[in-house]
Amino acid sequence: MSAVPIVPWLHVVPAHGGTVPVDLLLPRPGTTYTARLDGREMRDADGTFQQFYDGLKLPDSFGWNWDALSDCLRDLRWLSVDHHVVVIEAADRALPDDAAERRLLFETLLWAGRRWSFTRNPEGVESGRLVLVMTCDTASVASLKDQLRSCLDATRPAPGRP
Repeated sequence: MSAVPIVPWLHVVPAHGGTVPVDLLLPRPGTTYTARLDGREMRDADGTFQQFYDGLKLPDSFGWNWDALSDCLRDLRWLSVDHHVVVIEAADRALPDDAAERRLLFETLLWAGRRWSFTRNPEGVESGRLVLVMTCDTASVASLKDQLRSCLDATRPAPGRP
């Protein structure tokens, strides 16, 4: 099964047998940092923050709350790289008992993705600076995509606003 991205920088793929076209994942030349996070370890907000803290090597000043995670993901300057790839394995298992917190996680990722996803290079070609990949059970792909699309709609800027 091949993945069709929700937006060019966000992919949901089955954990087994799913593929993402390599050209969509690989950023243009430059240094890349890849963080692999485990949704099974994101049982609550603290577990979620711990996964991001460890996986992305968040600064010691990280505040261990949603606003702090959002700030860090929209900054990323402490990682001296040109591109970032964040893989959340078993993303369908993240924050299973708290739909509101799960929505906060997804909205935070979508805001960060929007912030970093495309930049113009001197040739005028857009290249991704952040790619998000979420794996899940095959049976959960459609549901996870629906949840992300719902969050994406909520994070879209109002007409006339950047």
